[in-house]
Amino acid sequence: MPTARETLLDAALAALTDRSWSAIRMADLAAAARVSRQTLYNEFGSKEGLARALVRREADTYLQGVRTLLAAPAPPERNLVAVAEWTVTRAAARPVLRALLTGAWNERLPAPRPLRPGARPAPVPAQRRADEGPPAPGELVAATAACAGERWAAGCELAVRLALSHVVAPRVPTAEPEAQCEEPESWSPMTPMITRLIETILRVETTSPRKTMP
Repeated sequence: MPTARETLLDAALAALTDRSWSAIRMADLAAAARVSRQTLYNEFGSKEGLARALVRREADTYLQGVRTLLAAPAPPERNLVAVAEWTVTRAAARPVLRALLTGAWNERLPAPRPLRPGARPAPVPAQRRADEGPPAPGELVAATAACAGERWAAGCELAVRLALSHVVAPRVPTAEPEAQCEEPESWSPMTPMITRLIETILRVETTSPRKTMP
């Protein structure tokens, strides 16, 4: 059964589908999660603390997914391709994760800063880590690569960076300028051709005599 903390984070994430972060009220989140406002404040301290926890959970859930994919009984290059495919698909569906991976935050999303120096630590242990603030894109990519272990870390980083280049690639220009304001088509899952290209690059590198990525 989900804890009150997880239920509140789920409610906050769900609220972001149709409202900007600035328009979300703590009282509404408490009501949606069926907990008291005092419980909400006990867990997160403030709306900014809730934002930090929400962003941290997105990063942690993504990394856990990467670990699961890398542990599958398959050739290393196939697992790395699975990480790339999942990164694109996950980023397309989860705007907070997309912002974490690319640094492209907007006014609709929570973009929390770390707890100010000298501030009192949160009484809830899970919140203390969240209060460190969200990882920068480079830090998250590095943490993702570390999930693969020393031997395949460089290959994992390459897979993720190729995936992110697909996430942030601009749309092909069209004759209608207003179409450029829409979400890029590159946020959709990768095409089979791009997947095969990544797999070919990784297979060449991971089967080279050096057994390591450059």
